[in-house]
Amino acid sequence: MTPMRGDNPEPAKGRLQDAREAVHEIGPEDEHAHQLLADWTREGATRQARIIELDEFEGLFRTFSHSAWRLETRRRYASDEAADTYRQFAETGGVAWDESDPYCELIRSQTAQGKRVERVRIVDQPPTTGQLYLLNNARRSSGLGEDIRNLQRADADRLQLPPEDFWLFDSRLAARLRFDDGDDLVDVELITEPAAIVRYSVIRDAAWHHAVPYEEFAAKLSSGE
Repeated sequence: MTPMRGDNPEPAKGRLQDAREAVHEIGPEDEHAHQLLADWTREGATRQARIIELDEFEGLFRTFSHSAWRLETRRRYASDEAADTYRQFAETGGVAWDESDPYCELIRSQTAQGKRVERVRIVDQPPTTGQLYLLNNARRSSGLGEDIRNLQRADADRLQLPPEDFWLFDSRLAARLRFDDGDDLVDVELITEPAAIVRYSVIRDAAWHHAVPYEEFAAKLSSGE
């Protein structure tokens, strides 16, 4: 896919400088950081992206150098609902997770090298069945060395987090997951344009700062808080 560019790069350069200063100087609750999130895509912004197939996307988990960070914003994922474990969870409320599948082996090998794999999952009130399923799955992911945290959707809205599902690898490339109307993942938009990467980094910092570890989140959910 041909990289997409605006006609005038100068506004984007100015916003890039603003974002760099924001990331360096201010905290994730600062109003200016929120403004960056809300206004980044105004006309004139530059952007470089290409669409990659799922096989190439999976390869990113083998080649990242130090960190892989995910924001999960959707209420359902069709691929989860097609799994036997989902049916088991829907019927019993629990799952006997397999920790020896290829994905588990890959993530375990990466975190064993000191690499970070982290996620923030946004949860509705009340949570959907799919969100509860992923909350249960967090126990397995944690055992692989992932750090899983959760954030109420009301808090995500207050922080003006975008409704995007994406991975940020090594703070240098973003993989935005694209879903169809049936909530199936169809392809991935790989973004490397520096201004966009700074934007995703600001989103990550804000979400990570306010999210809570999945154990704490699950305990509060169980107690009705």
